[in-house]
Amino acid sequence: MEKSNHIIKILAENRDFFSRIVDVEFSDKNVFVFDFSENNKALFEIDLDDTNVLNNYVFKTLEKEKKEVGVGGYFEDRLIYKRSKHFDNDGEPRSIHLGIDIWLKAGEPIYSPLPGVVHSFKNNQRFGDYGPTLILEHLIEGETFYTLYGHLSLESVQNKTKGTQIRRGDIIAEIGDSNINGGWPPHIHFQVITDMLGNEGDFPGVAPPSAKEYFHKLCIDPNLILKVNKLK
Repeated sequence: MEKSNHIIKILAENRDFFSRIVDVEFSDKNVFVFDFSENNKALFEIDLDDTNVLNNYVFKTLEKEKKEVGVGGYFEDRLIYKRSKHFDNDGEPRSIHLGIDIWLKAGEPIYSPLPGVVHSFKNNQRFGDYGPTLILEHLIEGETFYTLYGHLSLESVQNKTKGTQIRRGDIIAEIGDSNINGGWPPHIHFQVITDMLGNEGDFPGVAPPSAKEYFHKLCIDPNLILKVNKLK
């Protein structure tokens, strides 16, 4: 069986084992699913280049909808990446989102949903990038895979050591603010990766459309771990 399919099968069979990643429950009453594709006409009415404007859009929407947390984005073809040259890609801009975003206020703690070790960490400082990033390595039923947490606080990647053991439910980081997280409204980019391809502290979180199938095998659905019913 292809590695990615095997990992998908393992995660599906162990879904009851995974703990929360944030303090907010992903119940239907708490969750708002954001659409950042060109299908969302509201995005054409705001200045996506202005982080404060985008921040107001995200959190005013949650307030209006009376929801505690925003989620979404796995394999969404997104309009919002036009705001940063970071996503230019030799004539074919990257626009396919490879993880799930969890939109919460800065400072909220992030928990490891399963045991692992610290694989790597880095502050990816370019505008539009992850900012502080943490990657954990996991082993379940003989298969190794990785979880990536992007847009963290600077403290989240300080005093970290590669190989440190992480228990399920350990606080591993916190959400960063716009001044440090790559210039985005506060949120976590959560991604599940089957092969790091030699990368450390970083991995593409957005792919060009022409490479969609290639990255679909490398970056499987994070909702296998998050278990957000509204994203099924």
